[in-house]
Amino acid sequence: MDRQKLLEIFNKQPRIGTLSTANTQGDVNVAVFGSPQMIDENTVVMGIGENRSFRNLRENPKAVFIVMEPGDTIMDWKGARVYLEALAIETGGGFYDQIRDNIAKAAGEQAAKMIHAAVRFKITDVRPIVEL
Repeated sequence: MDRQKLLEIFNKQPRIGTLSTANTQGDVNVAVFGSPQMIDENTVVMGIGENRSFRNLRENPKAVFIVMEPGDTIMDWKGARVYLEALAIETGGGFYDQIRDNIAKAAGEQAAKMIHAAVRFKITDVRPIVEL
């Protein structure tokens, strides 16, 4: 998928998105997230609580974000599997404050208070949601 098209789908609201992570023992986790934003063709940023996804990313920086936009039939759905590698996980400072402020504006102060860290990812690969 063209990265410019991915940028449009990734940041469109509302949308469904899940983040899949694994720890160093291979125990996997998947969670619904609303905060990830693709800020350019190679970078995703997000706020995250102090949860299993956060702990997994601290051990293993690799993740997959699946973004989907429903269509009339499954073959009409749009989206992608976006393979990520965490470059920075910050629990304070300017990047953290910026992510938290953006979440407060988009989802309210209560949602922003749940943010424990800001994560910056590089996109390592993009695949369609359905491969035939």
